[in-house]
Amino acid sequence: MKFIYQIWDWIADTAGVFYQFLQRQMTKSWWKIITVLLIVYTLIAGFLLGVPDKYILNETIRNLYFHVPMWMAMLSVFVMSVFYSVRYLNTGLEKDDLAAVECVNTGLLFYSLGLLTGMMWAKYTWGAYWSGDPKQNSAAIAFLLYCAYVVLRNSIDEEQKRAKISAIYNIFAFPIMIVLIFVIPRMTDSLHPGSGGNPAFGKYDLDGRMKMVFYPAMLAWSFFSVWIATIRYRIRLIEYKNNAL
Repeated sequence: MKFIYQIWDWIADTAGVFYQFLQRQMTKSWWKIITVLLIVYTLIAGFLLGVPDKYILNETIRNLYFHVPMWMAMLSVFVMSVFYSVRYLNTGLEKDDLAAVECVNTGLLFYSLGLLTGMMWAKYTWGAYWSGDPKQNSAAIAFLLYCAYVVLRNSIDEEQKRAKISAIYNIFAFPIMIVLIFVIPRMTDSLHPGSGGNPAFGKYDLDGRMKMVFYPAMLAWSFFSVWIATIRYRIRLIEYKNNAL
């Protein structure tokens, strides 16, 4: 039992150090400059550099530079939202609750973009925007799960009660979302790459040219989602302070 407490203390200390580092870096410009440069690069290279000539996919394979990074951006801010939800339950500070909810709001934005780019790709490769594929259905259910988070917050007037219930809901919603998107589709037949025995892109056609664009795109859009979340958080914090006066 003592060993478990020691591990928990280590995790808490590590999270605290990470939190302090994150707070210091949010106000600096170096990562924002890198984000802009990477996005510009991936937009230009994504449309101009050559891609493998694959049956059915053809030029639509370029959507890999946008569709998958949208999910990575969504996951980045959702992970941060869970971190701030756990932190709120420990500290009770309103700013942690505001950070969590703005990370979720930003995540829903990129979630929507991930669904839209996926539907466009499905139209050209599967013949329909929505074909009832297990991956699509699971993603839709997980999206509604987070929409329910927003509805839940708006249905509770008392601030502390709303923040506490929302934090608990968010902590449990994240692993459910992971199971719905990344686990269940792999257990059933699916047209989606990486699901149901269907190989992922990296295993058969993500050549060196695509890697030069794909990996920077993953990093760029993840940073961009964090950037948007920090802006939304600052605006929300200013509004909260003004209302408290």
